[in-house]
Amino acid sequence: MIITSFSNPKVKAIRKLEEKKARQATGLFFIEGLRTVGEAIQTGAPIEALVVAPELLVSEFGQSLLAHPSVRDVEQITVSGEIYQKIAHKQGPQGIGALVRQKWASLNSLPISPEGFWLVLDQIADPGNLGTIMRTADAVGCQGIILLGPSTDPHDPTAVKASMGSLFSLDLVAADWEAFNAWRVEHHITLVGTSDSAQTDYQAVAYQPPLALLMGSERHGLPEEMVNACDALVCIPMRGRADSLNLAVATAVVLYEIYNQSRKT
Repeated sequence: MIITSFSNPKVKAIRKLEEKKARQATGLFFIEGLRTVGEAIQTGAPIEALVVAPELLVSEFGQSLLAHPSVRDVEQITVSGEIYQKIAHKQGPQGIGALVRQKWASLNSLPISPEGFWLVLDQIADPGNLGTIMRTADAVGCQGIILLGPSTDPHDPTAVKASMGSLFSLDLVAADWEAFNAWRVEHHITLVGTSDSAQTDYQAVAYQPPLALLMGSERHGLPEEMVNACDALVCIPMRGRADSLNLAVATAVVLYEIYNQSRKT
């Protein structure tokens, strides 16, 4: 049966997931699009239901996703093209979405290896920044992202869209500073932070794993307590009139330096 009513309880529940409160209450979030749903299926994400608009799902790849063995027994919610247009988060929707259960790791569940590499974000506020950072972190082989304090939700539709499916390739942890710092000291993980007041160029440091890169919030940067705990503090030099970089850009710059050093060794 194809759902054609906006008052249908399932449609209303999906649309409600745009709100953080509903995502927290249900533990679910909604994703859409061929690439994002494809990544979720191929990485074994815990998909609760597929949402399909047959008149919009015209690609062969999309049809192959519906036949993937991992979703063979998953509920399929079939909706009209008009309904799907309303629940979509982008223009030109491709007719396939999914309800996915959030998957959080704990600090103690993270695998510790000599090559371990984590990204730690303190009170990141912008979901677009977080999504972009997740995509970059995945690209350089980061194991996971540790969110400190009151941070934006990685399952926010804007973050999910910006991550381009990389959300499903990373361990996600929410922790407070005290717990994280105790964990990284226990496991002898080098902590490198960034600050505009640092005296060391980010390219002048040898990034030795196991490693955690600590980035401050968009507005306030790193608090003094975190700065003092770092084994090294680095800055990104700038020549023009701009006195700062967007958090996602600054994170990408340092992540790729870490990646390039690992390639050389």
